[in-house]
Amino acid sequence: MTTRPTHRRILHPAVGGTALLLALSACSSSDDSASASSSPASSASDLKGTVTVFAAASLKESFTELGEEFEAAHPGTKVTFNFGGSDALAASITSGAPADVFAAASPKTMQIVTDAKDAAGEPATFVRNQLEIAVVPGNPENVATLKDLTRSGLKVALCAKEVPCGAAAQKALDGAGLRLTPVSYEQDVKSALTKVQLKEVDASVVYKTDVKAAAGKVEGVEFPESAGAVNDYPIVLLKDAPNASAAEAFIALVRSGQGRKVLTGAGFLTP
Repeated sequence: MTTRPTHRRILHPAVGGTALLLALSACSSSDDSASASSSPASSASDLKGTVTVFAAASLKESFTELGEEFEAAHPGTKVTFNFGGSDALAASITSGAPADVFAAASPKTMQIVTDAKDAAGEPATFVRNQLEIAVVPGNPENVATLKDLTRSGLKVALCAKEVPCGAAAQKALDGAGLRLTPVSYEQDVKSALTKVQLKEVDASVVYKTDVKAAAGKVEGVEFPESAGAVNDYPIVLLKDAPNASAAEAFIALVRSGQGRKVLTGAGFLTP
């Protein structure tokens, strides 16, 4: 920080009290400006560079929106995303993939990263998500319950069991005492949803947020067993984050009131 030289001024008696007050006022204004320039808000505006976020596939729409808001608030920054199954993303991080932030769809997949000591701090749960059955528009197979998915001849896709949406679906099925053999296991929730959109299957168990994001391309069927299989979503700054300061600011946005507004608007539940 450059120190400005101090200039002395001698006030002649003729100048009087008014000039003295003006001088003091100017000095005070200068001090206020210096204070403002060193405030956190001003420092935040100096953030630059790329923030790389690895995030669960179900966060795609809401995180993309938050990324655009972040870039608008911090000119000179860019948020890039790698969306996918949380288990695959965690494996990439522990294998050395460069990233700043990890947002997982379950504490279990986050633990892969924390156990490997690749997290810079303690993960924080920022939202929760609940399952829903996605069916073809018009629900031609009249799927009304989770048990209906076990009907003979009904084609169902599930997320793979190691993926959070698949683990949650299996938990709901186990809780209801149901056995289901799907026609396919998908590596992330968006792939499971796409199977329904393309009418390759009659139904799939996904998140409510994914049904909402599909905007009429599928219909959602709620089922009570989903209440016992709600997933918590944790987020964390990664230990070797290439752009830690900007990454922390992005996490702050996600956890802020504005971030929560975007996420709940997409159908996520508050922690």
